[in-house]
Amino acid sequence: MSIMEYNGSAVVAMVGKNCVAIATDKRLGQRALTVDMGFEKVAPVTDNIYIGLAGLATDVMTLHDRFRMRVNLYKHREERTIEPKTFSNMVSHMLYERRFGPYFVEPVIAGLEKNGQPFICSMDLIGCINYADDFVVAGTAADNLFGMCESLWEPDLGPEELFETVSQAMLNAVDRDSMSGWGAVVHILTPDGVITRELKGRMD
Repeated sequence: MSIMEYNGSAVVAMVGKNCVAIATDKRLGQRALTVDMGFEKVAPVTDNIYIGLAGLATDVMTLHDRFRMRVNLYKHREERTIEPKTFSNMVSHMLYERRFGPYFVEPVIAGLEKNGQPFICSMDLIGCINYADDFVVAGTAADNLFGMCESLWEPDLGPEELFETVSQAMLNAVDRDSMSGWGAVVHILTPDGVITRELKGRMD
């Protein structure tokens, strides 16, 4: 088993009309053993940017703290709030500088630009950026998420439709992956604010 699959995870970000969603499962495991049912894999960076990390749980916690530090330094140095594309380049650089002893994570970034346009991207563990205008996925349930998102996603979804779409994709994907699941958390970023909802899932 790959070290990337040791703790299990499922993260998906999806674009709507002037809104963006990011969702993750809640399970923390050691291979097939479930350790926790409320592990935070998605964290806010600013009011308009969220990052989800799939991969090794220790590196997930380490990087959440390092990203918070770097963003605070950027804010003090530049005297402005970081934009999603700038933050994605910062994350890519942080991962690439450790390429010979990498963090075992796959980041998924979702945010809204200044003009309200949605932004999503994902990366591999050494920071190669994959920009998308529909959806990006990561984790042990990535193959299942790709299939569900290809089937359900449509352009120009409103916030409620986007929530329903990303929720169905997440729940149906993790039902077919024994390493992830046990409920999910969905964040919908809109120009008016962030909507956060928790989903109940199968726990067997």
